[in-house]
Amino acid sequence: MSFDADLTACAQLVERGDPDRFAATMAAPVEARKTLFPIYAFNVEVSRAPWVTQEPLIAEMRLQWWTDALEEIAAGGLVRRHEVVTSLAHALDADAARHLQKAVTARLWDTTRDPFEDQDAFTAYLENTAASLLLAGAQALSGQSPDPLVDLGYASGLAQFLRAVPDLERQGRIPLVDGRTDALRDLAETGLARLAKARASRGRILASARPVCLAAWQAAPILRQVRADPRRVADGTLGTSDAAKKARLMWQAATGRW
Repeated sequence: MSFDADLTACAQLVERGDPDRFAATMAAPVEARKTLFPIYAFNVEVSRAPWVTQEPLIAEMRLQWWTDALEEIAAGGLVRRHEVVTSLAHALDADAARHLQKAVTARLWDTTRDPFEDQDAFTAYLENTAASLLLAGAQALSGQSPDPLVDLGYASGLAQFLRAVPDLERQGRIPLVDGRTDALRDLAETGLARLAKARASRGRILASARPVCLAAWQAAPILRQVRADPRRVADGTLGTSDAAKKARLMWQAATGRW
């Protein structure tokens, strides 16, 4: 499969809507990009679907459209014509499509202003939105979706979610089950522990699937920042300089470590 007009459109969508994942994908081998760009373009579309309308029912209908599209892909027959869906149909098998369906279902939380019921619900949201992308990518690239990617996806998803907390609060959401300083520090510790667990099992991830791990390149430094000073979550000051980000991504791409 070459970089046709649909794949190019997917790459442009990720570049505009998710610059960090765009950078991570550009650090991956070209052949892997053909799989990762459609998955991350899907994520851009699905993650913003609940926010383009104030009507929860319309947002749910938008998400249902993506559920139906993934069902078509999983069934292996004709799929609707859409630059992202068409590209996904070329890249995914049925198992990979099922992983992405979990991401769509999890986004239903974004259609309401309800808080998470408990910490387990918050954990499930992170795993289904972030880890599902890694699992789908690994399945598409290698035919396997190993468990360490769930831990890696959780850590990465947590880091990015904590960066988004100020924006979510400005939109009237209650993003955290417990926003106290000690609770945030504990949350960061949990994320770092799951990252360490994933690292200890990285040998279970086939070499062909390892480009998906590049998407988690910022998890460790951000979670360490939260552990050191949880107030940075509310202040919106999480993250590293462009130079530090670039250096870390280059190191991970060159070494295959994270």
